[in-house]
Amino acid sequence: MIDLQKYAGIVFDMDGTLVDTMEGHLEAWRRACEAYGFPFDKAYMHSLGGVPSVQTVEILNQLHGLNHDAEEVAQHKHQAWLSMALKPQLFPETSGVFRHYRGLKKIGIGTGAKREGAEIILSAVGLLDQVDALVTSSDVEHGKPAPDTFLKVAQLLGVNPGDCVVFEDTEIGRQAAFAAGMDCYLFADGEFRFHPSA
Repeated sequence: MIDLQKYAGIVFDMDGTLVDTMEGHLEAWRRACEAYGFPFDKAYMHSLGGVPSVQTVEILNQLHGLNHDAEEVAQHKHQAWLSMALKPQLFPETSGVFRHYRGLKKIGIGTGAKREGAEIILSAVGLLDQVDALVTSSDVEHGKPAPDTFLKVAQLLGVNPGDCVVFEDTEIGRQAAFAAGMDCYLFADGEFRFHPSA
């Protein structure tokens, strides 16, 4: 087990880190991109994991010289995701860390998902009532890679940001953790890679 004794708070990203939902989200993005004429690049879209959907559409608009209504496209993606009726599964590696430290440390989740979607997923995997704080893109003005999401989690946990560690699966998430002054473990292919913030 990873030794996290020096931290007072543990913050998990949700999609792709704690819960295996990325393939579903990517398929929903593929459908939205197809509907609105955006070229779909699966690897690039995965790299934007954690970025709120509206912000993702703004990035795509700028990248491809389009001017779609970001809220409209984001809602289309959300509805596509809901229509798939996916059954999310926990990653055993990260959920193992979660369960090991549950009750020993303050635990929060900071996600780029909207609150409605996050609560659906966390309820489905039995974690919604297990976290001490949940911050979604609905709760902050600036999503990842800005530090707002993780700083808000630390505030709700009552823990100094520098005493928190973040578990993420994307470079954008790592950037957000560093911007918040938090160490970060990047999770990929079942393995953890530690990145100190300083």
